[in-house]
Amino acid sequence: MSILQAILLGIVQGLTEFLPISSTAHLILASKLLQLDQKLTPEQLTGFVAVIQLGTVIALIVYFFPDLWNITRGFLADNLAWMQGTGKLGEPARLGWLIVIGSIPVVVFGFGFKKIIEGVLTKNLYVIAGALVGLALLLTVAEVVGSRRLKLADLTWFHALIIGFGQSVALIPGASRSGTTITAGLLLGLDRATAARFSFLLCVPALTGAGLLQFVREVKDFDTSMLLATAIATVVSGITGYAAIAFLLYFLKTHSLFVFVAYRLILGGLIFLLLATNRIAPV
Repeated sequence: MSILQAILLGIVQGLTEFLPISSTAHLILASKLLQLDQKLTPEQLTGFVAVIQLGTVIALIVYFFPDLWNITRGFLADNLAWMQGTGKLGEPARLGWLIVIGSIPVVVFGFGFKKIIEGVLTKNLYVIAGALVGLALLLTVAEVVGSRRLKLADLTWFHALIIGFGQSVALIPGASRSGTTITAGLLLGLDRATAARFSFLLCVPALTGAGLLQFVREVKDFDTSMLLATAIATVVSGITGYAAIAFLLYFLKTHSLFVFVAYRLILGGLIFLLLATNRIAPV
C-alpha cells in the first residue's frame, strides 16, 4: 500500500464513519477500486480497516471529552453516593446509565453473531448495497413520521435500549452505525441534533472496544511498510473524523437528512450496477 492510498483511505474512513453513509461500504468499495484486495491478504486488509478506525475513535473522544468527563465523573460519584444512601443520580449519571443500557444490544448481537458478521457478510457487496438502499428508505420514513420534539433530558431507558438495537443493526455492513442509531432516534421522536449527539456518545464504548480488540488481533500481520501506511491513515482518519462530527452536528440543526438518503440510494445503485456489469466482484 502506498502512502497516497493510505491517505485516501484515511480520508474515506474519517468522513464516512460518522456521516450516515457507511464507512464499511466506502472502504470496501475503495479498496476494490484501488485493487488493494489483490495486493493485501484478507487479514491485512481487515486489520488495516480495524486499526484506522481507532483514529476516528480518538476524534470522537476528543470532540466529546467534556461531555464524557462529566458523564464518567458523575456516574461514578453519584452511583457511589446512591449506594451509600447519601445522594441521588444527577443528569450526567443518568446519561451514563442510558449509554450502558444502549450498549447492551450491540454486545449481545456482536458476540452472538460474530462468525456470521465476520464471515459471509463482511465484504459482500450485494449485502452492502442492499443495506445502503434499505436504510435510506427507513431513514426517509423516520424523517417523515418523526415528531422531533424530544431533547437529551427527555431520553428514557426505553429510548436508549431501542437506539441500542439500532446500533446492533449497524453490524450489517453498509447499514452505518450513525445511520441506524439516528434513524432509531428520529422514529422515537428525538430532534435531529439530539439523535446525532446521543448516537455519537453511544458509539464511544462500542467503537473503542471493537477497535482495540481488532487491533490486538490483526496488527501482528503487518510488516514495517504496512505499519507506516496504517499509522498515516489513522492520523488522517482522526483529523477528518473530527471535522465530520462537527459538520454533522452543525448541519442537522437546520437541515434534514434527505441529502444522505439520496447519496445512499445513488451509491447503492452504483454498486448494484458495477456488480451487474461485472466491473467488480461481489466478494
